[in-house]
Order: sequence, then structure tokens, then C-alpha cells
Amino acid sequence: MNESALERESAAAPVLAAEGLALKVGERWLCCEFSLRLAAGECLVLLGPNGAGKTTLLHTLAGLREPDAGRVLLDGRAHAAWRGEELARFRGLLAQQQPDHFSASVLETVLVGRHPHLGRWGWEGPQDEAIARAALREVGLEAMEGRDILSLSGGERQRVALAALLAQTPSVFLLDEPTNHLDLHYRIEVLELFRRKVRDGAAAVMVLHDIDLAARYADHVILLDGRGGVVAGSCDEVLQPEPLSHAFGHRLERHELAGRVVFLPQ
Repeated sequence: MNESALERESAAAPVLAAEGLALKVGERWLCCEFSLRLAAGECLVLLGPNGAGKTTLLHTLAGLREPDAGRVLLDGRAHAAWRGEELARFRGLLAQQQPDHFSASVLETVLVGRHPHLGRWGWEGPQDEAIARAALREVGLEAMEGRDILSLSGGERQRVALAALLAQTPSVFLLDEPTNHLDLHYRIEVLELFRRKVRDGAAAVMVLHDIDLAARYADHVILLDGRGGVVAGSCDEVLQPEPLSHAFGHRLERHELAGRVVFLPQ
């Protein structure tokens, strides 16, 4: 193998992989065995009806729960092989809900994303604050760093959570409904933001509910049908009327409109 071929193989090496993965809750199987590979510069979208297991799958990929079969590898290593702070620097998770039990400023909340980069007794310094402020600019909240998070709307709070994740600077973004609470403008802005991160060499896994947005931003799709079935593959392979109609329980038609793929219910 020549040098250029070695470089291509290295560039395509997965930063996130699953082998023979299967999940269940109680006696119910969420998905039967499947495998995936996600390289730097790629986006994977998890799709499926409510209760199909998208969040459970995302948490399994993040290492928050063990799979019921198979294994998950981050950069070629099982989660157990990573030190806690090292893992937190490599992969970042956006949770679906952001509970706030105490008052704090927007900037203080975003600085939580810098904790994996601090020592055991470390405090945030000027560089950490600069990174946090840059993250706030990326989500359009630079003028609100002094606001109390308890005073924010749902969409503003979601953007603060996204800024904290950006301040964490992980290599792999795991996003559970990143467009939650966002209006149309910020929904597109956020997805474009993570597309830029992916183009710059990060990898992203997103739970989305909008099939049209998945068609627009995904390189790969995992479609859960809520009955244990799973279809995994490229965006064009998975986003077809037959598997989507089966998963969502409603007949869908695929169309092209202004150069984009859209799906319309019959």
C-alpha cells in the first residue's frame, strides 16, 4: 500500500463504531444487531417514531449505558479503556432536557463545558472565558452572557446548552434533539453550525424528528421502527418511502423540490 493510500485509510478510520449492537428495555428489544462506522467529517442522524429508542441508542454510543449485545468503540477503544476526563474531552453529549435547579449566569453555565479541560482543583482562566464567549457568539447569545439562565426562554436555554457543548470542544458531538425549542431561523442556524463543525473535521450524531432536515444534513442514517427493527446505511439508502413508511406507520412519498429531497405524507 502506497503512502497516499495509507493516508486515505487513516482519514477514513472511524472515530465512532458499533459492532453487532443490540438494545432492549425490560423485555422489549429496541433494535436487533447492527453495525455502524462514523469517520471524522461525517454526520449520522438517528430517526424513528416516539419511543423507538433513539435517546437510548445515543446514550449507549456516549457510554452512559452498556449495550445488551455487541460493543461500541470510540477512536478504536471501548469506553472502559478511556479515563473519565479524557473521554469527556473526546466526546460531548447534548441532553434532551436542561434542568436548572439554581440561578447562574449564561457565561457561568457555558463555562461548565470547560471542566474536562481543567485540573482537579483548576479554575477557569482567561483562555477558558474566551472560548466560552466565542461559543456564545456562535449561537448568537454574545449579548446575554450576564443573564440569569432561569430568566431565559426555552429556545434561549437550548442555545446556551449548545454553547456549553461547543466550549467543551469535543471531537465527536452527540446531540439529542439539538433543534428542540428552536424557531425556524435558529433551527437552520444550529444545523448549519454543526455542518461547519463536521466539515472542519468533527463528527456528529444527531437525534432528529424532521425527515426533510435529515435528508439535508445527514451522511448516514439509522432508522428505528419502534418494533425492534433497524435500517442503517447511507442517507440515500435509508431515506426511501418504503422503510420510512414502515417505521412511522404512515405512507410517505419522496419528491425533489428546488434541488432538495422532501417527504410528503399521502
